[in-house]
Amino acid sequence: MRPIKYLIVHCSATPAGLDFTVSDIARWHRERGFRTVGYHYIVYRDGSVHPGRAESDIGAHCLGHNTDSIGICYIGGLDADGRTPADTRTPEQRAALRALLTELRAKYPQAQIRGHRDFAPKACPSFDATNEYKDL
Repeated sequence: MRPIKYLIVHCSATPAGLDFTVSDIARWHRERGFRTVGYHYIVYRDGSVHPGRAESDIGAHCLGHNTDSIGICYIGGLDADGRTPADTRTPEQRAALRALLTELRAKYPQAQIRGHRDFAPKACPSFDATNEYKDL
């Protein structure tokens, strides 16, 4: 098993209120040259958690940290205008992200929870994941 140093939270950078699926993200990622979806987990607006890549597979979600991380993405992250970063998580997504990250921290106790923005000049995931999950 590869060493996991980070659990990195992302957003799909899609407008508030719109639903997208793992298949949509896989298609977008293939269009960018990835072999499939780059994230290990995707959290839909209804709070359901869907697998992307297997945890044992190296992700394609955070340049320089794909080999030592698990990528978690929630659907949303942009205001309804589709351009302005915004924390668009539904109550169900908030609960599901916390539950998933709690489970992953139990599995990878040494892993730190970070947002994509902690590693790249981006707003993603449109909230401060490091601070929000510091109690996990």
